[in-house]
Amino acid sequence: MALLHTLNTPLHALMTRLIAAWVRPRLIEPAPEALDLDPDRPVLYVLPRPAWSDAWLLASLTRLHGLPFAGGRRQIGEVPAAACLALPMPRRRMWQRRLRAEAPFRSLIEHHLAAGDQEVQLVPVSIFWGRAPGKRFGFWHLVAADSWRLTGHLRRALSVLVNRRSVEVHFGAPLRLGDLVGEGDRPAEAELINRKAARLLRVHFRRVRTRVLGPDLSHRRTLIEGVALSPEVREVIESLAAEGRPSAARLQRRALRYGREIASNMTYPVLRFMDGLLRRLWNRLYDGVDVSGLARVKALAGDHTLVYVPCHRSHIDYLLLSYVLYHDGLMPPHIAAGRNLDMPLIGPLLRRGGAFFLRRSFRDNRLYGAVFNEYLHRLISRGHPLEYFIEGGRSRSGRMLPARPGMLAMTLRSFLRSTAAGHHQPLAFIPVYIGYERIIENASYQRELRGGKKRQESPLALLRVLGQLRQPFGRVAVNVGEPLLLAEFLDREVGQGWRQARDTRPEWLGTLVPRLGETLCRRINAAAALNPINLVALALLATPHHAIEARLLERQLALLAELQRRLPGAAHASLPSGTPAEWIDQALALGMVERREHPLGDIILADAAQAGLLGWYRNNVLHLFALPGLVAFAFRHQPTHRLEALAALLAPCWPILARELMVEPPTSLREALSAMLAVLEELGLLAASEAGWTRPDEPLDAGECLDLLGQLMQPSLERGYLLLAVLLDAGPGRLTAEALADRTRQLAERLALLSGRDAPEFFDTRLFVSLVESLEQEGWLWRDGERLVFDDRLGDAARHSRRLFDPTLRHRLQLVARPA
Repeated sequence: MALLHTLNTPLHALMTRLIAAWVRPRLIEPAPEALDLDPDRPVLYVLPRPAWSDAWLLASLTRLHGLPFAGGRRQIGEVPAAACLALPMPRRRMWQRRLRAEAPFRSLIEHHLAAGDQEVQLVPVSIFWGRAPGKRFGFWHLVAADSWRLTGHLRRALSVLVNRRSVEVHFGAPLRLGDLVGEGDRPAEAELINRKAARLLRVHFRRVRTRVLGPDLSHRRTLIEGVALSPEVREVIESLAAEGRPSAARLQRRALRYGREIASNMTYPVLRFMDGLLRRLWNRLYDGVDVSGLARVKALAGDHTLVYVPCHRSHIDYLLLSYVLYHDGLMPPHIAAGRNLDMPLIGPLLRRGGAFFLRRSFRDNRLYGAVFNEYLHRLISRGHPLEYFIEGGRSRSGRMLPARPGMLAMTLRSFLRSTAAGHHQPLAFIPVYIGYERIIENASYQRELRGGKKRQESPLALLRVLGQLRQPFGRVAVNVGEPLLLAEFLDREVGQGWRQARDTRPEWLGTLVPRLGETLCRRINAAAALNPINLVALALLATPHHAIEARLLERQLALLAELQRRLPGAAHASLPSGTPAEWIDQALALGMVERREHPLGDIILADAAQAGLLGWYRNNVLHLFALPGLVAFAFRHQPTHRLEALAALLAPCWPILARELMVEPPTSLREALSAMLAVLEELGLLAASEAGWTRPDEPLDAGECLDLLGQLMQPSLERGYLLLAVLLDAGPGRLTAEALADRTRQLAERLALLSGRDAPEFFDTRLFVSLVESLEQEGWLWRDGERLVFDDRLGDAARHSRRLFDPTLRHRLQLVARPA
């Protein structure tokens, strides 16, 4: 019955021991102790194809980890069975079509149908000797045995020798024969059930293979030629030639040149080299890489085209996510990178690691746009995982930047084109949050925020970065958010009519892409990682002079962490391990703050340079405290609020604030406020009374913690106050959006200087542009040509919201905002 003989002969026992001594698997997934095996039922292991090396390795691993042994035979009732089975390989004869041998489960099924009470657990096991992508050419195709359909003994032996430390073992969920057999099934139907079991296992093995190795890669030259000769590119070439541009032959050569400029050239040697290099780099740079949420990716990777959309905080992002995926048994994605990174030495290495390059803008170059769109479409339609940064560039302020529409629109059009052509591979966006305790670009970001020019990337700049490798950088977190299934998103936003449409540029595309971008940004933010540095930044920068008693800082850090535990600001946000005292020590070790010893208690403070850096880290996670910060701010001036009055006071500004910070607004603001007030009462920051919710007079520390919490939202509220003051003073139809944003930016810069606030991100122009857009989307503003128009509702809402500010702060803002 078994396609693999039993492993209890002396030769097989010897080979099992040799394999166990030689091979060091880099990944076993899931951990053997996590397998859901019934100890009272016999276990048989199933391999996707007959291979002695796989069987020997499996036997050694089961013995090592205390699993049912994969060698020898089992007695299943009256049926003897090998403990390790394999699905048969197709046989081909010259005079016959390809034949598939019978799967080895029939006698077990017949016995189960006859006896009725003998259950068997079939455990599928996929073993990969190397991780070569599915290219069918080249030396590494020969060595990485899992690229072959049927390997020879010599090549398999070579693979075992070369890949001893690059072996991955993937166990599947046990398949129970009883789940395949219906109540009315008879022994005569054993053949049908046998084929059903084999089909289910082959689907599982194919999904695992796709998840680990990805789809087959075309040769780069073949792919580029196919792109340049595609009907879509040829149509653009003929159109340009008809307009009197260069000849069609010259344009065709140009299209090939564009293809070579764009296309990646992922190769297995570079992937292995980068894996080893990056492992050493992370060990030198970071104290550790914390990863969460990858189970959500693995559940989709076998049968979905994956598009990873991480936030973009550092150049390290390019390398870190690919390393994490590769290290955890997932295929690294093809990464969209700016052409500025295609520089000597670095560009070829990135290209062979999966990067494809694009120009910053190609709106006026129709041929380049056609080539790039076709290349992207071929990657997506063939199921290759992709990665791109929807923000378009690294965030200098630390905030999540609004999504740029370009790559999202091209991805959406490709998906619609594939659907129209009958290709039904589902597509899922995977939001990823990457959080650092310290980034290598600290100094350059601060210089650029203060008006400095961005320096061009070059190998020399890389050498300067290498000089920082001896400095401490703490830990880094990679959190996977909630995947967005594109088909479900389209059904929800535009209805199911898109499934029958043949137009790849429907009318609704222009309005849908921004909504898609906003949704992805919110899902990225919902996976934010709190760490010692951004927690210390949240607390310390809320003080007037960036100095706080160590005791009070510890209490405030504990408060922030407890708020997230009791009422999380995002669905998949994570908290650091350790205690507040340890978090402060970590911030001190990384040079982010200073400790001043004092007889009455130590002081933690930050100088101007440190405060500027901490602002970046605070902005990474500020959105997690948007609602508690806004509620606390409301109690700063008015000590008592009823729930209904508080909801009415915050209702106009909360949607604008939620849009600025890219958080998902609650379905009911009143219910969210009720839950928040209850938590603040439990933490001792508010007290419930007949008059409503009251700020307590005692203890004094509680009032100070409440003030520090409310201070988190003050900069955003101040910006909104200044913008509305300028707009209302000018009147409707007087200002354009650009003039309003620029005028408000100048006032914010003036306010920062007058209040001694050395924070360039406070008057970042993009914040005011986004604020104007939010007011438009919420219906407070609309346009008459280029001019902004509003009615009395905006003035009434602004006057109502001013009650949030205490008289002193309101007077200061009025002085700054008054006309010169």
